[in-house]
Amino acid sequence: MIRHALLVLFIFCFASTTFVSADEPFTRREDVIYGRKFGTALTMDVFTPKEKPNRAAVIFVVSGGWFSAHEAINQGFVTPFVNKGYTVFAVVHGSQPRFTIPEAIGDLHRSIRFIRSKADDFQIDPNRLGIVGASAGGHLSLMMGTSGQAENKDAKDPVDRQSSRVQAVACFFPPTDFLNWGESGVVALGTGPLAWLPAPFDFVESDTKSKRFERITDDDKMKKIGREISPITHVSADDPPMLIIHGDKDKIVPIQQANIFIDKLKEHKIPCELVLRPGADHGWATLGQDVNLFADWFDKHLAAKNK
Repeated sequence: MIRHALLVLFIFCFASTTFVSADEPFTRREDVIYGRKFGTALTMDVFTPKEKPNRAAVIFVVSGGWFSAHEAINQGFVTPFVNKGYTVFAVVHGSQPRFTIPEAIGDLHRSIRFIRSKADDFQIDPNRLGIVGASAGGHLSLMMGTSGQAENKDAKDPVDRQSSRVQAVACFFPPTDFLNWGESGVVALGTGPLAWLPAPFDFVESDTKSKRFERITDDDKMKKIGREISPITHVSADDPPMLIIHGDKDKIVPIQQANIFIDKLKEHKIPCELVLRPGADHGWATLGQDVNLFADWFDKHLAAKNK
């Protein structure tokens, strides 16, 4: 059922094509390497405004079903941000089926640290970073919003000395709690409601007896990872402002995921907003137009005076 994951990604990307014009308002730098693992280069594309850059930046998480590919970067999606002066970093993470969700989370941390380490080169303010995504990309965006890490001045790698925190988040229909999916106690770790999408949850551990990596099947171990990869687990009072747009008839990521997450943010008095799209499923015809709401959100929360 990998086609479902791909559909999620391409619905999001291609819904934005109406923004593309013959004379794009940006310059594009492709395949910037932000890290490597197992012989694989991790890359991002950088879109720089041609006019009136505001020195703030938006990180676009290219992911659907935790499948990520350079070919899915849609130039049209970045235009609403570039038109307002934002530099956009379209980040491709290590993709399923080869890599799992915890590995994708690690890639996003790395990408943000890299961007911050090269802030002078990119001519951006490292204290004004927003992040966006849809579905799995929204999940990863919320993970960065809730579990961004402080700088580590003792790290050997200069990039790893940087913080991976962001200052604002905006996303479409994100998974937020894999242990309470749709209702309390329903586990969705490549099982139950997400049984059609097993690869991102194919977690392994090193076995000292066999000296091999073995698939994790123990329920307690799986739930422990499930908690760790659920954004709702990490919500704290110092999290940045977050905006979610979600269809109330979503059959893939239930609206309950947005509701419980927003409730948790409100408990911690974090600025947040949930915009409902009545009757909408996992994507809708005018989704591309809603990207403008993300740009407005960042105008509010990434303004220079708020840094």
